[in-house]
Amino acid sequence: MTTEPTPRWFTSSYSNNGGQCIEVATNLAHTGTVPVRDSKNPDGPTLRLSPSAFLGLLAFAKRADI
Repeated sequence: MTTEPTPRWFTSSYSNNGGQCIEVATNLAHTGTVPVRDSKNPDGPTLRLSPSAFLGLLAFAKRADI
């Protein structure tokens, strides 16, 4: 019987912005998924992205003029 590894959640070192951030568990990328969740609601829903979709999200966030 194989069990899924436990997510190791973290936020960016740049996330000192008053709580408007996400947490990711990149330790699961080798399983084909990168879980993402709202840091203010850790028991809420989790968005599961493919590693390539997560990299796309990062690229978008880096170039977004917010």
